[in-house]
Amino acid sequence: MKTKRMDTDKILQRLFDQTGRLFYIMGPCVIESEDTVLETAEKLFKVALEQKVDIVFKSSYTKANRSSIGSFTGPGIVKGMKILEKVRTEFGFPILTDVHIPVEAEVAGVTADIIQIPAFLCRQTDLILAAAKTGKIINIKKGQFASAQEMNLAAEKSLSAGNSRILLTERGTTFGYNNLVVDFRNFMEMKKFGYPVIYDVTHSLQKPVAEGNISGGQPEYALAMACAAAATGSIDGIFAETHPDPSRAKSDSRSMIGLEQAEELIIKTKMINRMRYR
Repeated sequence: MKTKRMDTDKILQRLFDQTGRLFYIMGPCVIESEDTVLETAEKLFKVALEQKVDIVFKSSYTKANRSSIGSFTGPGIVKGMKILEKVRTEFGFPILTDVHIPVEAEVAGVTADIIQIPAFLCRQTDLILAAAKTGKIINIKKGQFASAQEMNLAAEKSLSAGNSRILLTERGTTFGYNNLVVDFRNFMEMKKFGYPVIYDVTHSLQKPVAEGNISGGQPEYALAMACAAAATGSIDGIFAETHPDPSRAKSDSRSMIGLEQAEELIIKTKMINRMRYR
């Protein structure tokens, strides 16, 4: 049983304080059911209280970028946003979800506190503009094909619509067929633009279409990579998709981490970050 509700507005304000305190963006890749989402949210709520950290709850109502036509895509924007609204109401978590076409931005923005631009869509001007015009915080993921320097151009699109509440997320760079590599210099390069920088650890360990028609991953390296990123002192947040039972997840089952691993990641990266600021 939770003892109190998070102060959503204060969490959102602290995202931009850049005081050296890490925040976390966590949740299932896609909404599979209300029960799974609420189970994940309850566990993350307890961790947030115990560890005194800020967590933004993330899940997608639809996954437009799937390897196979037969892959599960989610419940859709109407049903999905109702479930995410329940998480916000019951726990106080700020909500992050991604949009794929401009018309989705206004609908998602009614409930979501942070609208995410997927990595493959980080150059889509109309999508960024539509998200920015909602007035909500915009998280732009760096495309696997993009340089750190290009992300300033993506941010400028949001600025042109009058929205300066921007987050930039590193999620790896294409290194070859079915493999990604994380260049930690990108954290420092994107930090120069003046926006909070986030490291998406689980997606950076994906192995796209590694076997058959589904993506693979190496979640066993998530803790080490997250700790290393925290040690750079150039990230403000860590993004990690988590699930009560990743092996049974309907999306990114081979790259998400379990809830116990998510808690360990928070504890250890928080400790590393704290040591840097003593």
